[in-house]
Amino acid sequence: MEVGISHEGERTIQQYDSPVTIAKVLERMEIPPSTVLTVVGGQIVPHTSTITGDIEIELIIVSSGG
Repeated sequence: MEVGISHEGERTIQQYDSPVTIAKVLERMEIPPSTVLTVVGGQIVPHTSTITGDIEIELIIVSSGG
């Protein structure tokens, strides 16, 4: 299956042969889960969500500070 990922103005594609969690996608990209929100179809989804087919996801950077 094909996972399209939009992050920081760039789009990448990852290929998987079996279902995978969003957390594993982030791990493969070396992105700490605590630094991004994952959006699918305009909805925020948890990093524990399992991807079972072709999908487009958008990663939005979460920033905090004081």
